[in-house]
Amino acid sequence: MAESARFSLASEPLALGALDGRYRSAVAPLVDYLSEAALNRDRVHVEVEWLIHLTANSVLPGTAPLKDEQVAALRKIVTDFDGESVSELAEIEAVTVHDVKAVEYYIGRRLEAIGIGELKPLVHFGCTSEDINNLSYAVGIKGAVEDVWLPAARALVEQITKMAEEAREVPMLSRTHGQPATPTTLGKELAVIAWRLARQLDRIGRTEFLGKINGATGTYAAHYASVPGADWQQVAKGFVEGLGLTWNPLTTQIESHDWQAELYADVARFNRILHNVCTDIWSYISIGYFAQIPVAGATGSSTMPHKVNPIRFENAEANLEISNGLLDTLAATLVTSRWQRDLTDSSSQRNIGTAFGHSLLAISNVAKGLDRLDVAEDVLAADLDTNWEVLGEAIQMVMRAEAIAGVDGMENPYERLKDLTRGHRVDAERMKEFVSSLGLSADAEARLLALTPGSYHGIAPALVDHLK
Repeated sequence: MAESARFSLASEPLALGALDGRYRSAVAPLVDYLSEAALNRDRVHVEVEWLIHLTANSVLPGTAPLKDEQVAALRKIVTDFDGESVSELAEIEAVTVHDVKAVEYYIGRRLEAIGIGELKPLVHFGCTSEDINNLSYAVGIKGAVEDVWLPAARALVEQITKMAEEAREVPMLSRTHGQPATPTTLGKELAVIAWRLARQLDRIGRTEFLGKINGATGTYAAHYASVPGADWQQVAKGFVEGLGLTWNPLTTQIESHDWQAELYADVARFNRILHNVCTDIWSYISIGYFAQIPVAGATGSSTMPHKVNPIRFENAEANLEISNGLLDTLAATLVTSRWQRDLTDSSSQRNIGTAFGHSLLAISNVAKGLDRLDVAEDVLAADLDTNWEVLGEAIQMVMRAEAIAGVDGMENPYERLKDLTRGHRVDAERMKEFVSSLGLSADAEARLLALTPGSYHGIAPALVDHLK
């Protein structure tokens, strides 16, 4: 039977990937830094600044600093870069079949109008494509991290920190190995999350973004062959640092990308911690510790109208996993290159925006998910009140301290508490009877009789102060 004809969507201007389709609004700020168009704009930026740098320092004989209006006109090529510029570059590249060469020609077309047509040979002077690419990627990644990703991640940590402060006194049953354990407070557990995430952000905030501009194999060979009198290392160093980057003095044809691998490992670690946050919050929701605030008009299930699903955290989990799959691959791939250069980095680096996009989307979802939570203090309190056996730890430790102090009858405290509590539910009355039968000193007995699962959390509330 012949297959029925269907309309083809291939020719329609539709996104293939979710980030440029369904989730575009959440990741749109990254487009200005990590898209193909942004890369080309940054290439234009690097080429323009290199031309200005060479003339400003009269590096080549016969050159002199440009007039202020000429420098401004050159930089306007960058600030005016728009959709028409993207189309023009694409047309040039269709002929050159080389993206960086297309940028060189794109700039060269504009020099006559600025009054410096004679400087066309100075565009891309001494450069291999990777000189422009490594700097352009570094500028774009630096901007994406510092202007978009880090602010979003820091805002999330601040949100969790605020939740920790608000819940610092709310007692909560711990669950080590999934079993009832020594109580804590909800605020202290949220503080642990904020502390972990903040440490990773501190590392990411200290990232060095490296760059180089030293020729085809990193030897300045063409530079010294053409202008032997220049101090090319200082010229290169000043230029790279002028772009806001750290100069890498020793490279092959490519900047080694080690800094990228370091950055991606740190971002991936942040992602993994955040993934753990999602699974824990999801689990707390499932046992009722958090109630989800319904969104007006929203549907939780297509068939079960009562449901309010923790979809923000589930969505974040998936996107964090996708982000880390890419980040791990980038970190592993980019630190290797055959001899002085191969092109594996060229294709892989085009996925940097996707990796950060999925992470940014996850951060957005977690923030929205946390914003729709209410702490169910009654549920937490009821859970504690049905697990008096968790006081067994406190009682046996007090018995040990009493034995050291010379109080008689404190033998085998662990074993006695184990017989009382292991595999058994112990209510408040039974626990108090046991404490009263031990023969403790009056002070120790009073302390234990006053203790409840809800008050047995040490200095958990005060530990939240470490976030300050």
